[in-house]
Amino acid sequence: MNLILMGLPGAGKGTQAEQIIKKYDIPHISTGDMFRGAIKEGTPLGKKAKEFMDAGELVPDEVTIGIVRERLNKEDCLKGFLLDGFPRTISQAEALEQILAELGRSIDHVLHILVDPAELLARLTGRRICRNCGATYHLIFNPPKVEGECDKCSGELYQRDDDNEKTVGTRLKVNIDQQQPLLEFYQEKGYLRNIEGAKPIDIVFKDIEAVLSQTS
Repeated sequence: MNLILMGLPGAGKGTQAEQIIKKYDIPHISTGDMFRGAIKEGTPLGKKAKEFMDAGELVPDEVTIGIVRERLNKEDCLKGFLLDGFPRTISQAEALEQILAELGRSIDHVLHILVDPAELLARLTGRRICRNCGATYHLIFNPPKVEGECDKCSGELYQRDDDNEKTVGTRLKVNIDQQQPLLEFYQEKGYLRNIEGAKPIDIVFKDIEAVLSQTS
């Protein structure tokens, strides 16, 4: 089962990814994990990626695509995979199609966890972190017992700069603009499966299971 997971920040991709890989016994492959793995193994492409990352630059497509090719060739991907964070562009999507064609495989489903941006804004701006112990809370989903105070150590709770409404709103818009061409690309290919992500976590996963049960 060869899957791609898509969704805006805060849509719950990480939570659903954990359940998918546990039930279907396929590796969760994120861009960051691939880079770290290639760097740790000291592959030529890993060394190239490290040079760009150390310089604070984006890793070029040809290096990223090469690392994806290496990762999908590994034995643990024989039964399938869950790609997360790749592809990000149409050129990467086309390269992935070519890589899979070379391996005699194809994408089964692109799971797009769909949540209204206004809901995501509330989710992402509600996070609070303890200055003392680093415990994480959420004003809606996991509020502290005492407002502004950590349950564990009574430390002060604060909002990270990148969790404020303006920053989060900008990040969401950038992601929406970046994601739209890919959604259209996979819609045309017939791979796209929209999953309503505003439901409770277990219901979202049941909807995903219903889609994946159709995989031949």
